[in-house]
Amino acid sequence: MPRDDALERVAKIVVDYGYRLHRDLGPGLLENAYEQLMFNLLRNGGLEVARQVTVPLKYQGVVIDNAFKADLLVNNRLW
Repeated sequence: MPRDDALERVAKIVVDYGYRLHRDLGPGLLENAYEQLMFNLLRNGGLEVARQVTVPLKYQGVVIDNAFKADLLVNNRLW
């Protein structure tokens, strides 16, 4: 499988922000609080971010439009 440098760069940024958030605030907040804070950090960091994005599931010809929701979708590729 070929290496995707752009995706790896974005993934590194996301992990770095997640680490900083955990380091600064620690555990104990509701998931929604971390999600909103990550959303703001990533957007302020110049990334394209959407919250609570419906993700379809396709299996053996069956499509479920709202199979689950991604908390954050970054640059339309990383969730």
